[in-house]
Amino acid sequence: MSRACELTGKAVLTGNNVSHANNKTRRRFLPNLCDVTLQSEALGQNVRLRISAHALRSVEHRGGLDAFLVKADASELSQRARLLKKQIVKKLAEEQAA
Repeated sequence: MSRACELTGKAVLTGNNVSHANNKTRRRFLPNLCDVTLQSEALGQNVRLRISAHALRSVEHRGGLDAFLVKADASELSQRARLLKKQIVKKLAEEQAA
C-alpha cells in the first residue's frame, strides 16, 4: 500500500534533518493518512478510503464525497477514486435526465 492520499495525491516528501552543527541527513515527511469510511449519497453506499486529514477537511467543506469527486481533477485521484468518480457522474447524469 502506497503512502499517498487517494483523493488529493499527497505523498511522501523528502528532505534533510539539519543538526546544530549543520550536519545533514536524509529524512522523510509522511502525509497524515487516515482510514475513513465516507458515504456516497448518489450511489447510496459507504466507501472506505485512505486519505489525508487535509483531504477529509476538504471533503467536508465541499459538501460530501460526491461533490468533492465531481470537482476533483482525475489526474490527482487514485485508480479506485477515478472509478468511483465515473460511477457518481454517471448516476447523477441519469438522475438529471429522469
